[in-house]
Amino acid sequence: MDFSFLPKYYMFFVNGAKVTLLLSLFTVIIGVVLGVILALMRLSRIAPLKMIATAYVEFIRGTPLLVQLFLFYYGLPQLGIEFPEVPALGTAFPEFLAGVVALSVNSAAYVAETFRAGIQAIDKGQMEAARSLGMPHSMAMRHIILPQAIRNVLPALGNEFIVIIKESSIVSVIGISELMYNADTVRGNSFRAFEPLIIVAIIYFVITFTLSKVLGIAERRMRTSD
Repeated sequence: MDFSFLPKYYMFFVNGAKVTLLLSLFTVIIGVVLGVILALMRLSRIAPLKMIATAYVEFIRGTPLLVQLFLFYYGLPQLGIEFPEVPALGTAFPEFLAGVVALSVNSAAYVAETFRAGIQAIDKGQMEAARSLGMPHSMAMRHIILPQAIRNVLPALGNEFIVIIKESSIVSVIGISELMYNADTVRGNSFRAFEPLIIVAIIYFVITFTLSKVLGIAERRMRTSD
């Protein structure tokens, strides 16, 4: 074991961890928003909306994330859809944007099923009571059903965030300088094949372990508030 390269290359790991967290944060936000919309579409009585959401969820869950990433990164430009380049955000911004889109689209399918189960777990009597008070269906869903569903699915959403942090390593194949990509750069520069991977594994563990503890505290507080 030789970690003598670490003082020279430690910023590669720091910067890679920052990109990984930023990528995961954007993915979770967009994935949750899309997931809620898809869940409501699947529960809708409007057949076309239900069919579209069902087809989306089944296709995304039935295909590998790597294939989806390549479809967005290589396929969309062939259709004339280019990811914008913003000089102020660096030359890798189109790749970063492609990674966020691919991960968000993938995550939304799983979040949709989580929210659908959470909504269906709410007692139907609550919706009936809200409707009997004169609330429209959309208002009752927004103010009564969804807040309870979010509380019910919070542990599952936390697990999805942890999964995204780990799965984000796959975007290194399109040149995003996240944690795994930078680790490969250090391996090539230092000629150490094993040690950089140990450091990456420790960083991933610290991030996910810390996040799981924070989510556990939030879950206990929500239970106490009941």
